[in-house]
Amino acid sequence: MADFKSTVIIRRPVAEVFQYATNPDNAPEIMPNVVKMEKATDGPIGPSTKFIETRMIRGKKVKAEIEYTQFEQDRSYTAKSNSNGLVVTYDYTFTEIDEGTQVELEANIHTSGFIMSLTKPMLVKIIKKEDGRQLSYLKQMLQGDEE
Repeated sequence: MADFKSTVIIRRPVAEVFQYATNPDNAPEIMPNVVKMEKATDGPIGPSTKFIETRMIRGKKVKAEIEYTQFEQDRSYTAKSNSNGLVVTYDYTFTEIDEGTQVELEANIHTSGFIMSLTKPMLVKIIKKEDGRQLSYLKQMLQGDEE
């Protein structure tokens, strides 16, 4: 069961939405705490592509490795974040519907070690607060004020 989920409908074609969502240059617009996302592997974006993400957390820059563990063009991808024993997987699904594109996000948070497992409920709350609205931001970037 996911630690948190989100769904949004964007009135744009699947290919346009998928392209925007997977472009690392757009990460700061979709996730406001992210200040930079740098591609760390060569070649086109796909399975096994790695990135170095830099976030501002409580006034400090924190880096994490992000890897696309699954990637199916214009359909879905999974991004796995690993930072100091905290592993978060974000599963994104893109579905063409009459209104445009339905995007679904399921996030799963995994902790290791006794202390991390005790703090997991607090970590879920923090991560949901930071990343739970990214699909709303994605919609805003692609549709603007359009209703």
